[in-house]
Amino acid sequence: MKNLRTLLIDDHTLFRVGLEGLLASRGIEIVASVASGWDAQRLVDELNPDIILLDMRMPGINGLDVLAMLRAKNESLPIVMLTTSTDENDLLKSLRSGAQGYLLKDMEPDELVLALRDIVAGKTVVAPDLAPILAKAVQGKSSDDNEKNDSPFSELTPRETEILGLLAEGQSNKAIARNLGISDGTVKLHVKAILRKLNVHSRVEAAVMAVQRGFSKEKSKS
Repeated sequence: MKNLRTLLIDDHTLFRVGLEGLLASRGIEIVASVASGWDAQRLVDELNPDIILLDMRMPGINGLDVLAMLRAKNESLPIVMLTTSTDENDLLKSLRSGAQGYLLKDMEPDELVLALRDIVAGKTVVAPDLAPILAKAVQGKSSDDNEKNDSPFSELTPRETEILGLLAEGQSNKAIARNLGISDGTVKLHVKAILRKLNVHSRVEAAVMAVQRGFSKEKSKS
């Protein structure tokens, strides 16, 4: 099984050192461990990690700001929030800003490793303890909001509708391209169009929106 080359950004030294040893024994290599997000972009360019683990609460520049900074230059690199925060707003803001995972520091080590491998494979993973919070937040939209969402879906082309169904299944751009027999670049263009028409900022938010509506690959074909 391939070692995952991981960049860890967390301001707690003891946590970073402990996590590095814990993950190393499970085939996950920490290629760099830093206390601040300021140097994160330089390290990403130099080290080309497979995934980034990012703390939410940090002095100077917080995790959400670091996430936005990294996502602006790296659209596809998996970035995972690893935090103690179970706050609904932190969870939703992270997903909407492009995080592909939101995991808690009190997870079992083996669960953390499985989640990281799933995320690198193209899935979006939220800590099991937070699933009810996410579901409640999604279901909490009013009926007026649901009515407003009818129009954007109707603007999607048949191909965009098909791709949205695959996004809702958690498939990556590469997997979608392979399934549909088109290039990664074509998928990326369709995804950008979907985000624009649905008025959302990340593929995760589009997928959550689709799942909320009972949207699926099978439904898109009907």
